[in-house]
Amino acid sequence: MMAMLPSFRTLGSMVVAARLARLCAVRAKHTLPDLPYDYGALEPHISAEIMQLHHSKHHAAYVNNLNVVEEKFAEAFGKCDVNTQVSLQPAFRFNGGGHINHSIFWRNLSPSGGGQPCGDLLKAIESDFGSVDKLREKLSAAAVGVQGSGWAWLGFNKESKRLQIATCANQDPLQGTTGLFPLLGIDVWEHAYYLQYKNVRPDYVKEIWHVVDWDNVGERLIAARK
Repeated sequence: MMAMLPSFRTLGSMVVAARLARLCAVRAKHTLPDLPYDYGALEPHISAEIMQLHHSKHHAAYVNNLNVVEEKFAEAFGKCDVNTQVSLQPAFRFNGGGHINHSIFWRNLSPSGGGQPCGDLLKAIESDFGSVDKLREKLSAAAVGVQGSGWAWLGFNKESKRLQIATCANQDPLQGTTGLFPLLGIDVWEHAYYLQYKNVRPDYVKEIWHVVDWDNVGERLIAARK
């Protein structure tokens, strides 16, 4: 009796699975980005202890977990296991968002930050909010008002060509969930401030403006407009 040959569909699935396995073996994993300043560089506004824990523990955990989730997803995809792929989506969103958000956040801050924006960024702020003070007021109110854990963002709406304030729960990434291009984010998870400000989130939000890197925000606006 002749052995039954695999169908073209089965062979195709086997080829895809083999290719995915090879890709997973050689692909570059996500890594924790270095900070562009020392952990204590943002003091007294954000303590060195908070920065060290926030970066080396919390952000690192998002990166590590994202790599694990991607490996499991690729394996499930190779097996055409849709149920597992679907079950991995919340972890993908949470850890992927955590990595995206924090990678932006660190660059949004600088020991030489604070002051006032200038150039095209200032013009956009004045056009869409009236003044820098009005922007600070509205974004601060949004950050303080986040229920539980999350982020407050200044984003760019590519359709309306205007700046826009939005909030995201947990680690939801701004662009992936709202379509807005992220310019400036304020992390209001308690691990971002509790060791220094306890449960007084408004004090933390007030202080973070002293270390906002407006040059970085302006560069992100240029990128958003392309």
